[in-house]
Amino acid sequence: MKFGKIRTKQPAAGHNRGQQKDRGCLINNDTVKSKVVDYFLKYVAFDTQSAEDAGTVPSTEKQFALAKLLSEQLKNIGVKDVSMSEHGYVYGTIPANGDYNCQTVGFFAHMDTSPDCPDENVRPQLVKHYDGKDITLNKALGVKMTTKMFPFLKNYVGQDLITTDGTTLLGADDKAGIAEIMTMAETLLTHPEIPHGTIKIAFTPDEEVGHGVDFFDVPGWGADVAYTVDGGAWGEMEYETFNAASMKVTIHGSNIHPGSAKNKMKNSILIGLEFQSMLPENEKPQYTEKYEGFFHLNHIGGNVENTTLHYIVRDHDMTRFEERKALGKKIGEFLNAKYGEGTVEVEIADTYYNMAEKIRPHMYLMDVAAEAFKELGIETPAINPVRGGTDGSRLSYMGLPCPNLCTGGHNYHGKYEFICIQSMEKTVELLLKIAEKFTKVEKQA
Repeated sequence: MKFGKIRTKQPAAGHNRGQQKDRGCLINNDTVKSKVVDYFLKYVAFDTQSAEDAGTVPSTEKQFALAKLLSEQLKNIGVKDVSMSEHGYVYGTIPANGDYNCQTVGFFAHMDTSPDCPDENVRPQLVKHYDGKDITLNKALGVKMTTKMFPFLKNYVGQDLITTDGTTLLGADDKAGIAEIMTMAETLLTHPEIPHGTIKIAFTPDEEVGHGVDFFDVPGWGADVAYTVDGGAWGEMEYETFNAASMKVTIHGSNIHPGSAKNKMKNSILIGLEFQSMLPENEKPQYTEKYEGFFHLNHIGGNVENTTLHYIVRDHDMTRFEERKALGKKIGEFLNAKYGEGTVEVEIADTYYNMAEKIRPHMYLMDVAAEAFKELGIETPAINPVRGGTDGSRLSYMGLPCPNLCTGGHNYHGKYEFICIQSMEKTVELLLKIAEKFTKVEKQA
C-alpha cells in the first residue's frame, strides 16, 4: 500500500506548524482534486485543541486563528452577514434564491479538537485505493491500524482514506464537518440553479469540553431548525445523545512517616482506588455499547495527602443517569462515614441532556434527511444513539431542534482517526439535497 503525505497550504500568520518530514510521494490538490479535501487540509493544519476547566470561551486562544480564517473564507465566497463574536463564534447567511415560504435551516460544526490526543503538527497521510490490509501509520514508531482492531476498514476497499501519521489525532472531528459545510456554501453560491431558502451557517469553539454553545446567539442567528454535521460513517444520522455529567472526586488524606504510620496515616490515593472499586466493574466505556451507560475515569492524580479523580458520567436514559449521579454521592458518603467527615468531596455538574426529547416533536427533520439519503443511494440510513454528545444536544434544549448528520470519519479523538474522501464528497451532496428539500418545508406560524 502506497502512502503519500498530503501537502497543505501554509496556515495563517502566527500559527505554529512544525516541519513535516517527507514520507514519500507528495500528494497535493493536483493529485486529490476535491474541493472539500482542499478545505479540510487547510483546517487540520491548525491546532485548535480545547482545554478542560479553562473558565473562558473559547478555552484556548489558538481557536481564534481558525475562526478568523473561516470568517474570511465565508466573505470571500459571498456568504452574507458574516461575523465573529468575542467568544469565537462564526456566523453567516446564504440568502434565499427564490420566493419560498419555507423554514430557515442552519448547518453547524465545531472548530475545536479533543484534549485527549495531541493536535499540534498534524501530518495527514493519503491511502489511495485502499487494499483492505493493515495500514502502517508510522513505521518508525510501529503504529499500525489493523483490520483485526477495526474490521469495518474492509468497507473502504478501493476508496481513498486520509489518516494520521500515528502521533496525533487528525481533526476530522469536526473539521470535516466545517469543510463539508463550506463546500456546500460555495456550491450553492456558484450554482444559482440549485433552489434553496435562507440558510444559516455557524462554527463554534469548545464543543469537546462541553461549552460549545455557552454564548451562542440562537435568536440572533435566525435559524428555525438546524443540523450539526458532526457524525461518523457515511449513511448515518442521529437524534439521540447521552445525558452527560462531570464528576470530580477530591480526597483529603493525612500523611505521616510510614515508619510510624500505624493508625495515623490516611492515604488519599488508596481511598481513591477504593472509590473506583465501588463503581460497577462492567459499566466502563470499554465494556459498553449502544444504549449502555458508563462511568469513565479519565484522570487521576495526587499523593498521600490529596488525590483527585475526574469522571465523565453518561447514560441515554434519564432515570439511570440520575441513579448514576446518586451512586457517586452515596459512595462518597460511605467513605466519609468510614474515614471521617470531609475526607471525600464529590462534585457533579450536568453537561448536556439527551436531545431526543426535543427532536421527537420535529421528526420531519429526520424525514427530510432520510429522503436526501435515499436519493443518494442510501435506502435506509443508519440511525443509532450517539455515544457522546454534539452541540445539537444543548441547542435543542435552547429552542433549536438540531439532529446530527454524518461526516465520513472514524476513530475520533486518537491516533487511529481517519476519514474517507468519497464519504466527505457524498456528505456535501447530502447537505445540498437537504438545502433544496427545505424549500418545501413550510414556515410554521
